[in-house]
Amino acid sequence: MTDELPADVDLADPQYYLNRELSELEFQSRVLNEALDDRNPLLERVRFLSIFTKNLDEFFMKRVGGLKQQIDAGVTERTTDGRTPREQWEEAIDKARPMFERQAACYREEIRPALAEEGTRICDYDDLTPDQRAEMRDYFELSVLPTLTPLSFDPAHPFPFISNLSLSLAVVTRDDDGDQTFTRVKIPQNRPRLVEVDTGDDEVRYVLLEEVIRANLDLLFPNVEVVDTAVFKLTRNAEVRRNEEVAEDLIDMIEEVLEQRRFATVVRLEIEADAPEAARDLLVEQLDLDDREVFELRGPLDYRELMDLTDLDRPDLSLASWTPQPHPRFSDLDAGDAGIGSSASSPEAAGDDGDTIFDEIRRKDVLLHHPYHSFGDTVQQFLDAAANDPDVLAIKAAIYRTASDSKVIEALIDAADNGKQVAAMVELKARFDEQNNLEWVRRLEEEGIHVAYGTIGLKTHTKTALVVREEEDGVRLYSHVATGNYHSGTAKGYVDLGVLTADRDIGQDLVKVFNFFTGPSLDEEFRKLLIAPVTMRNEFTKCIRREAEHARAGRDARIVAKMNALEDPGIVEELYEASMAGVDIDLLVRDICRLRPGLEGVSETVTVRSVVDRFLEHSRIYYFENAGDPEYYVGSADWMTRNLDKRVEAIAPVEDTDIREQLRFILELGFADNRKAWEMHADGTYDQRDPDDGHEISMQEILMEQTLAASNTPGVHRGISASHPDVPETLLVESDPSVMAPRDGAETQDGDEDESTEPAVEAGAGAPKNGDPRHVLDDFPEKWYVPSSRHYEYAVRTPDGDRDYRKTAEAAARLVEKYYVEQSE
Repeated sequence: MTDELPADVDLADPQYYLNRELSELEFQSRVLNEALDDRNPLLERVRFLSIFTKNLDEFFMKRVGGLKQQIDAGVTERTTDGRTPREQWEEAIDKARPMFERQAACYREEIRPALAEEGTRICDYDDLTPDQRAEMRDYFELSVLPTLTPLSFDPAHPFPFISNLSLSLAVVTRDDDGDQTFTRVKIPQNRPRLVEVDTGDDEVRYVLLEEVIRANLDLLFPNVEVVDTAVFKLTRNAEVRRNEEVAEDLIDMIEEVLEQRRFATVVRLEIEADAPEAARDLLVEQLDLDDREVFELRGPLDYRELMDLTDLDRPDLSLASWTPQPHPRFSDLDAGDAGIGSSASSPEAAGDDGDTIFDEIRRKDVLLHHPYHSFGDTVQQFLDAAANDPDVLAIKAAIYRTASDSKVIEALIDAADNGKQVAAMVELKARFDEQNNLEWVRRLEEEGIHVAYGTIGLKTHTKTALVVREEEDGVRLYSHVATGNYHSGTAKGYVDLGVLTADRDIGQDLVKVFNFFTGPSLDEEFRKLLIAPVTMRNEFTKCIRREAEHARAGRDARIVAKMNALEDPGIVEELYEASMAGVDIDLLVRDICRLRPGLEGVSETVTVRSVVDRFLEHSRIYYFENAGDPEYYVGSADWMTRNLDKRVEAIAPVEDTDIREQLRFILELGFADNRKAWEMHADGTYDQRDPDDGHEISMQEILMEQTLAASNTPGVHRGISASHPDVPETLLVESDPSVMAPRDGAETQDGDEDESTEPAVEAGAGAPKNGDPRHVLDDFPEKWYVPSSRHYEYAVRTPDGDRDYRKTAEAAARLVEKYYVEQSE
C-alpha cells in the first residue's frame, strides 16, 4: 500500500456521498417494513404503523421544512452529494409518496382485516347497526359536539388558522340561496380517536371519531345542506430559528420560537383521495401549497392513535413483554435508602462487602445497558443515593430531554434541599422538548438551583452526571457518561449504554465540562474524554488515520463502530482513505449513512448494517484495533457534523476488561443478527438479512435472555454474560497489561489473581492425568476456548453462561475441574 490516493479517485466527487434526506427515508422504509412484515405479531405491526406516522411527521417538519426554508431564501448551494435544496426537496417528496401509499395499503388490506379476524374490528360507520348508530349519535351530541368549533371561510370570516398535525374535517355546505361555504372542523384531540362501540358480545368494535362527526354533521350545521366532506391534515415547518447572538434572553427567544412554530409555513397537506375538488383547491390556494406537497391517500390519514390498540390484553398478538432488570452489581443494595446503607467515610460500618452504590462503583466500573437494565434501579438509584448521602458535596447533571414527571429532576431538588451544591444544564433548544424543558428550568430555579440553559451557537447534547463526595482519603468523583437521555420513559424503549466510574481523570474532565456550562469558555485539553466541539473530531480522525498506518505497515487494523448516523463528509472521507489502505471497517448505522460501502477501489473493505427492532437502537460504541492494543469508546456523539462541531458532546474511553468484553459482544452480536438486520448496498438501498439455514439470530432477543439470566443467577457480576454460541469472537479485548495498569486505589480485577497460588486439584473423575492438566481440557472441549486476547490464553465458560479468563492451561484446567467435575460428584 502507498500513502497516496489512487490518481483516479477524487474523494471530493459527489458520487462518493449519499444524500442525507434520502438516506433518512431509507431508514424510515425499514421502519415501515416492521409493519409490513407478517412474521411480526399483529399488534407489533400496528405499533410500527403508528411509529412510522410519527417519524414521517417529524421528517417533514424538520427536514422538508428546512429545505423549503432554504428554497424560499434563494439558497442554491449544493450539498456534498451534489444536490441543491430544491432538488433534495423534490426527490424527498417523490420518495416519501409511495411509502405513504404502502402504509395505507398495509392497513387497509392486511392490518384491519387481521384485527377483525382476531375479534377487534375497526368499522366503517355505515357498518354499524341502527341501534349502534343511535348510540354513536347520542355520544356525539353529549360528549363531542360541545367541544367542536366550526370555522367558516366567507366574506365575513377570514380563512381559519389550522394547527400543526391536527386532523380536520373540511365541510362544504349550501344554504337555501344555493351559496356554498367552506368550514373547517377540528377533530378534538381530547376525545378518543378510536370510539368503542357496544357490541353486546366478546368482539371489540371501534369506529373512528372523524367518522362519528361526519355522520352527525346535521347537528352541527342545522338548516343548511352538507354537500361534501373531506378529512385532511397539515404539517408545518418546525425549523423556526432566531439569531442567538442578538437574542437578549434565551428563555424569551425559545418562547418566541415556540409561538412562531404554531404559524409556520405549511409543508405538507394530507387529504382523502376522494376529497371534493373544490375543498382541495381551496386548501392549496389558501395555504400557498405546491401540488407536489399534496398527498391524496386512501384510508385514515393519521395512524398515531392506533398505538392505543397495543394496550389490548392480547398477549397472543404481541411480543413477549419485557421488564427491565436490576443490574446484578446493584441488586443486593438496600433499595429502601437507595443503597446508602452507611457512610463510605466509615468503611468498617458498611460491612465486608460494602452496601452502598458508591462502594460498588469505586470497586469496579459498571456498564448499564437500557432497556435491558432498569433505569430506575441504576441511574435513578445513583442520583437518589447522591441526593441523600450526607457525604456527597455536589451533584451536576446535563439534561437534554427528560420525562414530564422526571424523578431525575426531583432528585436534584432533593439534593438542594439536603444542602448540596447542585448545578443543572438544561438544554432549552432540544427540539420538540422546548416547552417541557422550560417548565423544568422554572421549577429548578424556584428551588434555588443554579441552572444553565444552553450555550450560544451550540446545543448541549452530552449525557453526563457528576457526583462529588467526601471520603476518608479525600474528595472522590463519581461519573456517569451515557449515550441516552436522563428520561425514564425513553429508557424503556431506547437501547442506550452508560458507564458509572470513579476514574479520577474522567471526573476531572467532567468538572471542566460543567464549568464551561456556567463559565465563559470551554477548555481545550482533557485527560481522557473526547469532547466536542474542541477535541473529538481531531481525536477520532487520529484514530482512523492510525488504523490506516497500521494497515499500510501490515499490522492488524480494524474499525468497528455502532452509531445512529454517519453523516459527516470529513469522517466519511477518512473512512474511505482507511479502506483504501486496507483497514477492515464494519459499521452498525441505524439511520442515515452518507458512506457508500463496497465501491471498487474506494470502500471494498467496508460493510454497513442497520438493525431495526422492537427497541430503538440508540447506543454509540467505537472500536479501533490499533495493531492488537484495542481501544473502545462510548458516549453521546454520532459521526455527524452537528455532533462533532455544533454540540457539546462527551465520548469516554473504556478501559475495564469486563466492560470491554460486553461492548465487544454487543458489536459482534449486531453483525450476527440475521432477523432484524439489514445489509446496505453501494447505491444506498438495503436488503434484510435472512438465515440461510432457518436458524434466526436476534440481537435484542439474545440480550434480553442474557440480562434476565444474569439478573437471576447468584454470583454473576456482569450485566450480560457476553458469550453466546451464535456470536463469533473476532474483536480484541485486552490491551497490553503495561497499558492497562490498575487505577490508583482500585482493587484487583477478578481473574487477575496469581494462578500459582491456587491449590492443586485432587485426583478424580476428569482430573489431570499423569499430572498433565490438558487432559481435563481435552475431556471438556466445549467448556473452554482460546480468546482473542493478548493477556489471557484461555477462556472457561461458567455454568451461568459467563466466562472466566486464565493465563495458563493449568489454571484453566483447575477452573474446569471446579465447575464441571466437583459439582457433578
